[in-house]
Amino acid sequence: MVDGLTHRYDFVYLFDVESGNPNGDPDAGNLPRIDPETNHGLVTDVALKRKIRNYVELKHEGAEGYRIYIREKAVLTEVRSEAYAGLEKKDSDQNKINAAREWMCKNFFDVRTFGAVMSATNNNAGQVRGPVQLTFARSIEPILPLEVTITRMAVETPKEAAAQKGDNRTMGRKHIVPYGLYRGEGFVSAKLAQQTGFSSADLDLLWESLANMFDHDHSAARGKMAARGLIVFEHESDLGNAPSHKLFERVQVRPTLEGGGPARSFGDYELTIDDENMPSGVSINRLI
Repeated sequence: MVDGLTHRYDFVYLFDVESGNPNGDPDAGNLPRIDPETNHGLVTDVALKRKIRNYVELKHEGAEGYRIYIREKAVLTEVRSEAYAGLEKKDSDQNKINAAREWMCKNFFDVRTFGAVMSATNNNAGQVRGPVQLTFARSIEPILPLEVTITRMAVETPKEAAAQKGDNRTMGRKHIVPYGLYRGEGFVSAKLAQQTGFSSADLDLLWESLANMFDHDHSAARGKMAARGLIVFEHESDLGNAPSHKLFERVQVRPTLEGGGPARSFGDYELTIDDENMPSGVSINRLI
């Protein structure tokens, strides 16, 4: 297995949305997710990981070592069957599971990055605890989701056309956030990377994905989304040299509009990064 990282990393990720729905909530009619107590917008870690997976798949197109395990319409038991091909029948069940888990880490980028539970009865490949983890992203300020009525100048069936008496218009709804700036945080464990084979090349691909993934995820529902900041704290040791929450406190985002009006662009915020008197063994880099 490829050698893992030797440094721990923590990072702050900023992105925004304009006139779009960054992450719909299926339990609320696909409205943008919010914290009901504060009205701050939320984007789940799963949604962000999905975009990273999609970017890697677009870039590498299933190349060896960069396949994606959790992909649309995948039948996971069948995908794992490849990991069992060529294993010795006389091997113990545990040896087979270990070999299958190693094969999955080697061949699937998202398994060695985010981890996976692959311990179903058929083609058991165990569990992998991924070295890269993300928090829910939360908007800097409360958001005001809007429900916008839209019109389609067509109907689906002749029966609908007859009912409309030639006026083939149908009405629909779109849910948008006029503008929102979101902040998420992430962690890269060198110790876990050494177990899964997550390499420095994989880390570079992760940073690249976070910088570019929204450019390949445009849709009518999501509006305009863009990465606005990626601030990375690198530790000299694999266990780390400072608590992550103390480092995250060095990155502050504040609204700048006089009178407290609603923000409508990234320029309505001020990003400050305190890089003075950094803890020994920790360096800071702004990649976006």
